[in-house]
Amino acid sequence: MASIWWRSGVATAALALLFAPRLAATQAPAADWPAYGGDAGGSRYSPARQITRDNVAGLSVAWIYRTGDYLFGDRLIKSESTPILADGTLYVSTPFGRVIALAPETGVERWSYDPRIALNGDYGDFANRGVAAWLDRRAPTGATCRRRIFVAPIDARLIALDAATGKPCGGFGTAGQVDLNRDLLHAPAYQGEYEITSPPAVAGDVVIIGSAIADNQRVNAPSGKVRAFDARSGTLLWSWDPIPRAAGLPGYDTWKFPAAERTGAANAWSVMSVDTALGLVFVPIGSASPDFYGGERLGQNLFANSLVALRASDGHVVWHFQAVHHDLWDYDVPAQPTLVTLRRGGKNIPAVVQQTKMGFVYVLDRRTGAPLFPVVERAVPKSDVPGEQAWPTQPFPTAPLPLESSTFTPDSAWGVTPDGREVCRAQLVGARAEGVFTPPSVRGTIIYPGNIGGGNWSGVAVDPVRGLLVTPINRFATLVTLVPRDSLSAARRAHPGAEISDQRGTAYGMMRQWPRGSDGAPCTPPPWGQLVAVNLATGAERWRVPLGAIPPLAQVPGSAGWGSINLGGAIVTAGGLVFIAATLDQRLRAFDIETGAELWTAALPAGGHALPMTYQLSNTGRQYVVISAGGYAQLGTTLGDYLIAFALPRPGVSPAPPSPASFTGTYAGEIIPERRRIAASLTLHEDSAGIVTGAVTTRDPALTGKLTGARAGGTLTYTIAFTNPAESCSGTIEGTAELANEGRLLVGGFRVSGECSGEEPEVGTLAVRRP
Repeated sequence: MASIWWRSGVATAALALLFAPRLAATQAPAADWPAYGGDAGGSRYSPARQITRDNVAGLSVAWIYRTGDYLFGDRLIKSESTPILADGTLYVSTPFGRVIALAPETGVERWSYDPRIALNGDYGDFANRGVAAWLDRRAPTGATCRRRIFVAPIDARLIALDAATGKPCGGFGTAGQVDLNRDLLHAPAYQGEYEITSPPAVAGDVVIIGSAIADNQRVNAPSGKVRAFDARSGTLLWSWDPIPRAAGLPGYDTWKFPAAERTGAANAWSVMSVDTALGLVFVPIGSASPDFYGGERLGQNLFANSLVALRASDGHVVWHFQAVHHDLWDYDVPAQPTLVTLRRGGKNIPAVVQQTKMGFVYVLDRRTGAPLFPVVERAVPKSDVPGEQAWPTQPFPTAPLPLESSTFTPDSAWGVTPDGREVCRAQLVGARAEGVFTPPSVRGTIIYPGNIGGGNWSGVAVDPVRGLLVTPINRFATLVTLVPRDSLSAARRAHPGAEISDQRGTAYGMMRQWPRGSDGAPCTPPPWGQLVAVNLATGAERWRVPLGAIPPLAQVPGSAGWGSINLGGAIVTAGGLVFIAATLDQRLRAFDIETGAELWTAALPAGGHALPMTYQLSNTGRQYVVISAGGYAQLGTTLGDYLIAFALPRPGVSPAPPSPASFTGTYAGEIIPERRRIAASLTLHEDSAGIVTGAVTTRDPALTGKLTGARAGGTLTYTIAFTNPAESCSGTIEGTAELANEGRLLVGGFRVSGECSGEEPEVGTLAVRRP
């Protein structure tokens, strides 16, 4: 899909790596981050307090690590990974599913593991959000694979790695991995229809994994099973399908026969949370297939679009709460459930907070699923599409009040200029717009909030001391049109920039658009992105501030209050700070938890669409704030492969920028034009004038070439003239590359032209490493 936003570049400063000895595995950190959301319950809270509201303005880059794993020419790749800290080592994953272990105070690589995914799969959500750690308490100290790192790459495998070496744990599954594409109702039709994008959950000795399934392709999409495996052996312990498939199962009567047998998806693509004391895993479930037409799956559709508490030991449903009945809007339950404790009537109540795309926040008793603020069923608009029966009511929380207003009509279309507003109104005229839960229609329906929210996988962070919930939200509409099957080809020709899917097995395909004015600004009135704090005890809003900016509009008067469309969550620290990136202007920010005032910001070299994390290895050590900055193709932010750590300066230490390393040396790695991985070897020589020459060879295909180039600072601008004897063709690769990771990695983008590349030049990535 073509980008719906603007591209923008942000320069980054080159600062010195700061070295420190490896922390002993037995030393407890002052503040760690052992799971994706900070802890098993997803609080996104850290007790680290070295960085405070008084000194945060002094934060600067401590180290930068580059993974080498990113693509050009692919409009779907996303960088959403959040590292974890376990036993004194930082573990991070890449969109390619590669896992890298780093020294947390220097960013120096300790090992890396590459699962070698096929990059040419038709991945609908090309991302990997992180890894999970598990400790085998039965194994003796120092035993191989006593500490394991679990990663689930996008090609649907569950892999166990030895945390000390990065080598697969041979006793787990087959050679250290389990194939998750197997044993599904409705097998994947192609590589990429069934994916994994979020880290597994770990509950005791059980590893639990969901899936991401391509939207809107067919009624009988792959089943969205949640599966649990023994963390030692990889043996399947239990499997739970959110769609009850047989009479007598709980929820079966909420599907009109034979929908429960045919329908797929209702999958758990987001991050799960675990309550170890209660023995529960909290699973956010998405919509059943397809998203926008439910005539083949009539009924309430349990357990789709629900938060479900499963007993971690056997997968038994303990309770459920359905946030959307008979979803027609792509209103998945998108965010990690967040476990909190509420104080009421002198008692502590274990609760779970669930954010939704609608901008609703539900606060439930995590033992029973009972709402802790009243939830009321309200009538919503009916469908006017033959064969469809929208559910007559939907659940609305009375507190917290919706974080986003739920009404947007053609008459309220907005524009930076009067002409821009008229362009917006023309796109929306005639569309149905009757508030949230207006069903899709043949004439078009404004869905507001749209598919990115409200809230999305960014989720919420909770300060347990102040009792505050903090979350980013979006204010952005989509226009969804149901297209009769015999008109799909004409719709594709008439709307080349729209997302159009077949929804096979139904009478209608779907077309989804993101209305914008002639100036590129959203048609939804600003602010488009905000950061909001809510008092969890009362449900009352504490503060609300604009979040970020859209760079092309930065000079427009009043734009400072408009905020930015955002994806990527917030964290909270005991130092009284909220850290978040997420925005289109590619910056990491710190806000005052008490007031929402922005206290600090730093430019990132690429889009920071990931949850930050923070840690402090000892009481006398430095606190680090770390963010993945790799961009998000669909939002149009700069693509890259950066992991960046910020910290306060060390007293009395002012490191000078390092001298650029010589490009002279031998390298091995990959040249990746588009989605083809080509093994490559380079032998380079740099003379005293900065001129670089060398030889390049590749395998499959076998190319030979000569590189010529010149240094400018730490950047090499080069040309490779190559031949392909097997195809009797030749071509040219032109690009720029930088030495990163203390000179160990040569990485950058390039363009291929000539006989071997076809009619259009190809773009790609060079990532080669010194031995």
